[in-house]
Amino acid sequence: MKKPPAFTVHDVARLAGVSAMTVSRALNHPERVAPATLLKVREVVSQTGFVPNGMAGGLRSSRARLVAAVLPTLTGPVFQETVRALNQALDERGYQLMIGQSGYDASREDALLDAIIRRRPDGIVLTGIMHSVEGRRQLQAAGIPVVETWDLTPTPIDMLVGFSHERIGESVCHFLHQRGYRHPLLLGANDDRARLRMGGFRRAARELGLAAEVPAVLVPAPTTLGSGRSGLGEALASHPGTDAVFCSSDMLALGVLIEAQARGLSVPGQLAVVGLGDLEFAASLQPALTTVRIDGTRIGRTAAQFIDDRAEGRAIEQPILDIGFEIVSRASA
Repeated sequence: MKKPPAFTVHDVARLAGVSAMTVSRALNHPERVAPATLLKVREVVSQTGFVPNGMAGGLRSSRARLVAAVLPTLTGPVFQETVRALNQALDERGYQLMIGQSGYDASREDALLDAIIRRRPDGIVLTGIMHSVEGRRQLQAAGIPVVETWDLTPTPIDMLVGFSHERIGESVCHFLHQRGYRHPLLLGANDDRARLRMGGFRRAARELGLAAEVPAVLVPAPTTLGSGRSGLGEALASHPGTDAVFCSSDMLALGVLIEAQARGLSVPGQLAVVGLGDLEFAASLQPALTTVRIDGTRIGRTAAQFIDDRAEGRAIEQPILDIGFEIVSRASA
């Protein structure tokens, strides 16, 4: 599977009916171009998603040996394993890793992608598949290898290594139901991936004859220990019968465990707690945290291999890889 060639300044010039020099001038010095001509060039740029090469006037080397990774947060520990593995695997292949933070804002991601594409890296690694129409168009038009991670779709921009958030939600719901919990609550970040897991959990709950709409408490992303404590307080105030909480991160779950202890609640006797991420502290808590394990190392190393294969012209036999997940059962549930 190979990507279509990127649009060049010459393609834009041909479609706009002007010279390549005029296109360059319109992009870099629009005040020097006639309004009508400027409008034609900008229309073609918008239609094609063309992004000018910010390195074109500088180094002429064919390879930058640079890979850019875009993360929603640099402080969230759940992505650290993936970043470590990605950086190590790229370093082994002679690449440098550049990291950018997009937040949980599509417009901010678009601005970051624009800056990255102009530098013409050898590859781009993205977190998730939820991108704006403009961001997706830019990436497809750039001709740069793209690997989306931490999600799953049959229609990636280019390549993908991840897992299904919906299936995680479904599996955790079945896990709790099998252990006798009948009044679960969802405590999660207000972001797309957490919402997908909530949707999967709620579908499974309806199939199992539980609540028609499992209640949820949303907290800002990225999640923190403090939001776990306050989130459980809010949950118990509005749903006092809650007997299980599925948290969108281990950090949230840690806050829930602390708050439950402060309130004198027995875990898992009165309240089961499940997290996501299997962070280093999860097994050492008291009680040890039941959580969903994601193989971040495999995600990072596979993303690096995909980019190197594409950069070297090697075929990608399986451009969409579902690595799955594992529920790690411990004392908290």
